[in-house]
Amino acid sequence: MIDRLVAGRRQPDTTVLGPGDDAAVVRCADGRAAVSTDMLVEGRHFRLDWSTPHQVGRKAIAQNAADIEAMGARPTAFVVGFGAPAHTSAADAAELADGMWAEAEQLGAGVVGGDLVQADCWVVSVTVLGDLAGRAAVLRSGARPGATLAVAGDLGRSAAGLRLFSAGVDAADFAELRLRHLVPQPPYGQGAAAAEAGAQAMTDVSDGLLADLGHVATASQVTLEVSTAALAADYRALEAAAAAVGADAWSWILGGGEDHALIAAFPGDVPAGWRAIGQVLPGPARVLVDGAPWDGEAGWQSFDSPGPLP
Repeated sequence: MIDRLVAGRRQPDTTVLGPGDDAAVVRCADGRAAVSTDMLVEGRHFRLDWSTPHQVGRKAIAQNAADIEAMGARPTAFVVGFGAPAHTSAADAAELADGMWAEAEQLGAGVVGGDLVQADCWVVSVTVLGDLAGRAAVLRSGARPGATLAVAGDLGRSAAGLRLFSAGVDAADFAELRLRHLVPQPPYGQGAAAAEAGAQAMTDVSDGLLADLGHVATASQVTLEVSTAALAADYRALEAAAAAVGADAWSWILGGGEDHALIAAFPGDVPAGWRAIGQVLPGPARVLVDGAPWDGEAGWQSFDSPGPLP
């Protein structure tokens, strides 16, 4: 099965030795590698009656790549662990791998190795390596008062798609939102662009905009203020879907996760591909919306949020 999954894959130049030995060998151009790991568990993070294996593969790569982008690096290599029940078809495993490769190739990266195990349900664990290209990593702890908060990518789409799936709404008008829940679209390349532009701090929106800004505020010991007026385009894009399911689009924009947009603090001009959404103020460490605390859901908590997908 492993031979079938790796056969015919074309590795990028950063891969010295790909699958087939006890370990892969990859190049680290400046002697450092940004490294991150994330997992997807069937029933908790995806459903196979909603997602195709190809889409699960793309999502697994995208969410890991976004973490590397958020450090100001470029993803170069992925290592994948896949657990599945014994009755899983070889075709489904191959489709999963195809989805991973389709997403990795958008980045000029490769899947350089991994492991297969039997499990009670599908579990996809991905480790990603990234190249900082000689730059310092952009941390969460560098935001300073006077900087501009900006976002690259869209907000609230994945949360909207999840709600549409859960409510059984499959109208063609909302097909793109449903797809954005199944396959996020991180703004590839914008992490490095932000680092080049002097970003002080950066993270990706995985748990929710306010939750992830909260991590930055705590690490930097500053107040971060978000303007809803600056997020009006996101609201307009979600307004009809929210009305269809009786939801508040702001809850998706401010508290919905898994969009994997990037948010950063810039001391000067916001670079192309980014839009200003707020400002960095002197502490205490907190996040405000239009000058006041937000009283709705701020985002996902891995062990406190509701359990499996409906």
